[in-house]
Amino acid sequence: MSTTPLRSAMVPVTRQMRAYFAPVNRGTETPTIFDPGQSGMFLLNSPPAPWLDLGWIENFARWYETPTDVVRSGARTMPAGQFRGAQDARLEFDFRQWGKMQMALAGGSEHMNVLAPAAGSSSPAPSGGIPAAAIAVLPGSSASELVFGAGVASAFSAGCLIAVDVDYQQEIGFVGSGIAAAYVSSPAAVRQDANYVRRVTFNVGRVAEVTATTVVLAQPLLGGTPAAGASAQVVVAFVDREGGSFFQEWSALFVAEEESGGRVCFYYPRVSPNPGAGGTSSAGKFLREEFSAIEKPLSAVALRASFLALRFVDVNDGQSVLCYRSYFPASMAAVY
Repeated sequence: MSTTPLRSAMVPVTRQMRAYFAPVNRGTETPTIFDPGQSGMFLLNSPPAPWLDLGWIENFARWYETPTDVVRSGARTMPAGQFRGAQDARLEFDFRQWGKMQMALAGGSEHMNVLAPAAGSSSPAPSGGIPAAAIAVLPGSSASELVFGAGVASAFSAGCLIAVDVDYQQEIGFVGSGIAAAYVSSPAAVRQDANYVRRVTFNVGRVAEVTATTVVLAQPLLGGTPAAGASAQVVVAFVDREGGSFFQEWSALFVAEEESGGRVCFYYPRVSPNPGAGGTSSAGKFLREEFSAIEKPLSAVALRASFLALRFVDVNDGQSVLCYRSYFPASMAAVY
């Protein structure tokens, strides 16, 4: 009986592509590592921490734009070797789901939480005016349950969104618990606003339940247990802007779900949202959203995202790398 592997198992067939993102430590420019040996075949609905599942994506496309040139020698200047020019890699795709993370990545700069306005406020602003006062988070809180004390039901209700972070205290540099959400160049630039960190923080959750003294969140806060001195405010919407000076950085992982023939993963240690440069953009124009017809007059709105890959140095050999492509062959598939 023949034991020759079936060559058909060497053809990766995928139904969908799934996107996962994780923070880069902006102070040290250290990415979140995806080790294919340790985590390659993870359950797609349960990625290893701290990777965040951002759902299925469509129209995934990658470009490698690094030119090569030739070293020539001899009387006839024949090719003697090759070298690579400036390295450049980009990728684009459509988020099918909308959420804070998806909007932030598709927008590219600071992403704002619109805080619930103060009663009687008459100072409107496109990214939210004067908000209602923040409520202090008490000791004993966790990433999933926040302690506020008696009377919490008067401030928060099941189903509402809340931003949880520290007051802005006139510091300069990156702000945001767990994930750098913005860079403040001077206190005056943000009007010395004590609420500014909560305006931009990624530490946002949906209230699932309100008890006598706490709120229980539907998903854990991305920044983990709130820092000492943190407070919470109700969020009524998210807003991004055409403009802004902040450049985000993330680690990105894309998995082609294996229908048959093995799993394919694309890991970018460091990417920065970069809409409007390369890819499907034309004459300096970039498609921000895509409207896919369901049945007239209904259309699904997708967020178009574009990224520039940034340099990472591989610890195993010191080589500068932009992306890793890994392949996990199907059982008993031929090696070549």
